[in-house]
Amino acid sequence: MSASKDKAGAAAVAGSKNQRVDVTGSPGLNDEAVREFLMNNGDFLQRNPDLLDHLHVSHASGSAVSLVEKQVSVLRERNVDLRHRLKALTTNARENDKLFEQTRALVVRMLEADSVTGLHRAFTESMQNGFEVEFASMILFGTEPADGDYRVTSLEDARAHIGALLSGRKAMCGALRKEEFDYLFAQGSKGHHFQQGGSAAIMPLTDGAQLGLIAVGSADAGRYTSDMGVLFLSHIAEVILRLLPRLARTGD
Repeated sequence: MSASKDKAGAAAVAGSKNQRVDVTGSPGLNDEAVREFLMNNGDFLQRNPDLLDHLHVSHASGSAVSLVEKQVSVLRERNVDLRHRLKALTTNARENDKLFEQTRALVVRMLEADSVTGLHRAFTESMQNGFEVEFASMILFGTEPADGDYRVTSLEDARAHIGALLSGRKAMCGALRKEEFDYLFAQGSKGHHFQQGGSAAIMPLTDGAQLGLIAVGSADAGRYTSDMGVLFLSHIAEVILRLLPRLARTGD
């Protein structure tokens, strides 16, 4: 090998120590290849810990930190996120436990009712006292007047006032117009007529025929929304549906 070639080679090696090498320009070696290698050799940096001092990740501010510091930062952020998620799950679990216990107590009380009046009172009082809702209503459809303090109206009258709320077999949640809110809850408020509407969760009582509905409401138009769960209200409606025929035969 000639002296000139030795000098050129030495210069190239010296230059490689002082200049950043662009791997994208190396034959067969690019960012994707390095990425794949590191993914397939997760312990590479553990086997070569000295490299950690030479790896840096730039922040948006332009400062640089070592890869270890960056990993610690990422793990810390993930830890905070996981703690927030765990707190949310714990809170939801506690709320569901409370809701389950309230529903269980209500179902027991409704099973003990010996009349439709007793069933109506169990539902409305438990909703307002146990579940702490502002307004609760149970309306039955029929032509015979009520024998107790529960409310009976014709299906035609209900459709004329709240027909859009009776379009299906599933619960409906959302904001209501003043007239709709009045129709559902005014009688339960001793004839009081509201200055404005609100929001409500409405569950039809239907077993093929429309027998009535139960509803819970709030003067807050954003309290009951279309994306909220109605599992417990649906369960209560199923219990009422099974009790009504028996209690209606016994009379009040």
